[in-house]
Amino acid sequence: MNIKSLLLGSAAALLAVSGARAADAVVVAEPEPAEYVKICDVYGAGYFYIPGTETCLRVGGYIRYDIGVGDREGTTNVRDVLTGKLQDTYWKRGRFALKTWTGQETELGTLKTYTETRFDFSNSSGDQAGASNYAAANGVTLNFAWIQLGGLRVGKDESAFNTFSGYAGNVIDDTIVGYGRFDTNLISYTFDAGSGFSAIVSLEQGDKAYTIDSYVPHIVGGVKYTAGWGGIVGVVAYDSNLEEVAAKVRVDVKVSDQIDLWVMGGYGGEDLDKGINHTYYKQWDGNWAVWGGGTYKFNEKTSFNVQASYDQGKTFGLAANIAHQLVPGFTITAEVDYFNVGNSKYHAKSDGVGGILRFQRDF
Repeated sequence: MNIKSLLLGSAAALLAVSGARAADAVVVAEPEPAEYVKICDVYGAGYFYIPGTETCLRVGGYIRYDIGVGDREGTTNVRDVLTGKLQDTYWKRGRFALKTWTGQETELGTLKTYTETRFDFSNSSGDQAGASNYAAANGVTLNFAWIQLGGLRVGKDESAFNTFSGYAGNVIDDTIVGYGRFDTNLISYTFDAGSGFSAIVSLEQGDKAYTIDSYVPHIVGGVKYTAGWGGIVGVVAYDSNLEEVAAKVRVDVKVSDQIDLWVMGGYGGEDLDKGINHTYYKQWDGNWAVWGGGTYKFNEKTSFNVQASYDQGKTFGLAANIAHQLVPGFTITAEVDYFNVGNSKYHAKSDGVGGILRFQRDF
């Protein structure tokens, strides 16, 4: 056998092997079916199913920019960098708030969660002598993080003393006369009796200096009735640290499609001999306080809101604004606020005027 014959034989063998392999079937793995995001309309607009689950998720929030001026809403008593003289300047705050909602139907009722995290960049505000005017990031705050199954809610929330009664008016500065503190961890149960009747019991931890100091929680109880004409709600709260009780009653009246009115009264205990004026729930001066106001809708995009307040300690507050939705999701609000603090055993006399211009994009 010569070299030529050997080469020809080798080539023929290689062709045969290649042909045999080419005849074999080519196996290609089938792609897994794609799982597209599905819209969930059970809990309202914006929800979608988390792929592979029966849980509906919504992600939203807002971007807000506030500009404050004046004795209450601006920054006062700021020292001029060159001369050292006291002067006033703007208070400004930029905020990004991220919100999430989830919902799922279970054999024990609807399982929900809600979270809200806020990121702020601002300087100080209000009539705070010596307060820093330095604009800076104010950290991250967890404002809400609760789980709810049926009527049972646990987690970080705001006090039922305010949420169940509906806060106050549709103005930005609604706490010229305070109507209660907000932040707390809690365990609450809301009972919906139907026909507009509901009730709540909430065990709360409080916050800062009002955090509970034993195993005894702060306690809130309330009842509510709502109908087409409006509604009425009453809440009673017990501060377990200071052993004082506070209560509020609120009435809302829908006068027409354009006009909504409301009034709220509060009463709470205090013991000035022990240095007890404010409690976690009674944030007004004296035993009693009243708030009232309303909203007038010029059209679907523009509304006028007003709120007045007064307490036994002779603090009077008045806030009014016009909110206009420039385009869907973007609202501009211009507000003027006035406060007059009378000379009393709680404080010296003072007054002032301030204003806020707010730009807010909700998504």
